[in-house]
Amino acid sequence: MSEQGTKQLSEINAGNIKKCVITSNNGKSIDVSAGIVDFRYYESILSNYISAQAIIVDTGYISDGKKSQSTKGILDDLPIRGGEKFEIEFTDASNPQHTLQLILYVNRILSVDPGTVKENFILNLTPIDYINNELTRVVKRYQGKISDNVKSILNDVLQTGLTVTVDDTAINYNFFGNDRKPFYVCTWLASKSTSQSAGSGSRGSIGGSAGYLFYQTHKGFNFRSIDKLLEQTADKKYIFTNTTNISEARESQGYKSMLSVNIDRNVDLQSNLALGVYHNRTVFYDPVSFNYVVLNFDIEDQRDKITTAGETPASTFIKPEFVKGPTRLMTNILDIGFNPTGNTPEEQLRNWKAAKTIPNYDSPRTQVQSIMRYNQLFTIQTNIMIAGDLSIKAGDMVDCAFIQLEGRGSGEINKETEGKYLVAYVCHRLTPSDTFTSLGLVRDSYKKA
Repeated sequence: MSEQGTKQLSEINAGNIKKCVITSNNGKSIDVSAGIVDFRYYESILSNYISAQAIIVDTGYISDGKKSQSTKGILDDLPIRGGEKFEIEFTDASNPQHTLQLILYVNRILSVDPGTVKENFILNLTPIDYINNELTRVVKRYQGKISDNVKSILNDVLQTGLTVTVDDTAINYNFFGNDRKPFYVCTWLASKSTSQSAGSGSRGSIGGSAGYLFYQTHKGFNFRSIDKLLEQTADKKYIFTNTTNISEARESQGYKSMLSVNIDRNVDLQSNLALGVYHNRTVFYDPVSFNYVVLNFDIEDQRDKITTAGETPASTFIKPEFVKGPTRLMTNILDIGFNPTGNTPEEQLRNWKAAKTIPNYDSPRTQVQSIMRYNQLFTIQTNIMIAGDLSIKAGDMVDCAFIQLEGRGSGEINKETEGKYLVAYVCHRLTPSDTFTSLGLVRDSYKKA
């Protein structure tokens, strides 16, 4: 086994929870780091918030590192009833400089196994913004760029103290909050957003770059364009060879070993046809003129307008006769004459008179393409496990290689599956004996770009 392979195996045994303090609502606190037998931290590009789960074994004695004190059980001694502050700090298995410091709150208490000697229980943990989202409503009227309004909702309404990363949007949209929760509004706006490209040409233009994701990582909130995410460089490289042994040649190329691989989904033709991923048709109805427009949306027309992770889009291999006609039919009512731009009734009336037939939202050029884009992104889904690496977060790009299956065992890399993958979700798992990172990777294409 190579030196790198041996090192990675030793790193797996280096999980380290430096501090874990639970503070009750009455101000009493206890360090439970010695009692945690399993801690899992989650991020996902499909989740508005981070989460974690801690499995704790309570023996009735709590140690602060200097002395032990007897308790009547953490659940009743603090007590833990929901909403307690949970502060944890843990380090990376491969790099001690990678440290996560999280302040979470107890959301649920599960699987309490009481006893006279010890009791086991599970704490489901969420961030403060998840709780504040339930206590807050978006009530104002907003106009202008969607990206500016998302920043305003997160900073001024939710009043998050976290960093907010937002990709500029190209289309204006006027809307009312309607007493909806901030997370709901931001997710709803993501489906209506299209990227404002700094470049020229068809790629990144309106109608070719729709589709945003709203999610949280330990770095903060993200309102990101799918195309912008796929344009990122991959700073980390992983290879699967059915063993942790990596050749010196692979090591020199910067590869680290995957411990396991599971292909969750490659291509689901029937599901993609039902969702209209390759070809769909939408009827847009104008309630003012009583006219309608029929728009056919063909994925073949989009290939030069979107950014893909690989060189060859997955749709290239679908038989043409399977996608020659629309496989999904949709309807949409244009919001013409509704909510014109302006800060006063007089200004709104002038703007409405100047553009009576212009819809508030350009859905024909964005909505249908965004539906197609979301489904494209998850065409290829692969789950991998690596030695713990806390520097990876949801929304990152990683470079992966898988050894080609051949009878003679050449050890060559599979050119079809090689290349960049988007990290859709992350799970960092720490136990007293090991640290693992599980990654859910997604891709919309084949071959290395």
